[in-house]
Amino acid sequence: MNIKKLGRYALPYMIWLLALVGLPLIVMFFMTFFDTNGFDFSSFSFTLVQWKSLFIESNLNVFKVSLTYAFYTTLIAFALGYPIAYILAKSPFSNKLVILVLIIVPMWSNSLLRSTALANILSENNIVDDILSNFGLSFVWNIKGTGLAVILGLVLTYLPFMILPVYTVLDKMDPFLLEASADLGNNPTRTFLRVTFPMSLKGVMTGVIMVFLPSFSGFAIQNIMSGGRIIFIGDLINDSFTNWNYNFGSLLSMVVIMFIFGSIFLVNKFDKEGETLL
Repeated sequence: MNIKKLGRYALPYMIWLLALVGLPLIVMFFMTFFDTNGFDFSSFSFTLVQWKSLFIESNLNVFKVSLTYAFYTTLIAFALGYPIAYILAKSPFSNKLVILVLIIVPMWSNSLLRSTALANILSENNIVDDILSNFGLSFVWNIKGTGLAVILGLVLTYLPFMILPVYTVLDKMDPFLLEASADLGNNPTRTFLRVTFPMSLKGVMTGVIMVFLPSFSGFAIQNIMSGGRIIFIGDLINDSFTNWNYNFGSLLSMVVIMFIFGSIFLVNKFDKEGETLL
């Protein structure tokens, strides 16, 4: 089958992609430069007020908060995920698929349900305390609505996205490279620092992007875990569209999309062969 026939088969996909992705992006981009009443274009005018609002101190603080929490979430996910991926890749366990399935299984459940359940556990009147009270014990805490609860919820949700790409790269690594490093006189620590970790950076980069982006731009998990006490970029976007301020909501969405496109560019640059894909 030649390339031209394959191109014709891809044409319906390209049409749907243009209709469902391309055109909405174009509309959102132009709406950032106009003042409209929702999608009512009967009376609209060119303005840069949306772009000026983007640099208001309160909005900049929201970006700062979102970036800060995304950074700490990604850092903790890396600190936990890399050792897990390394131990799993180097373990003599023959059927590693079982462990991978156990890591992936929580992702099959609804993230909103998992976040709501975790928020209940982290609240003052939680199910754990109710169970322990039947045995005359008490374990009362209340960290729901705090930054710690938000980071905990994000890490538990997105940790598998850090483990899987790192594991994939480590598992595909040629063992003869490690043997060659040992033959050259490097101990296991120096071999890890000079060979294993540098060669796994493409998996780390993919994992960092897959954790950082939803942690930065997400709405539901952050809102549930913070109880609405901490405002994130996702809250601003939700409030903008809820209040029919589609122009500012479109601008905020375009900013997030720029982060996404930049991340896709980085993934393609660091992993041209697609080695981080399972």
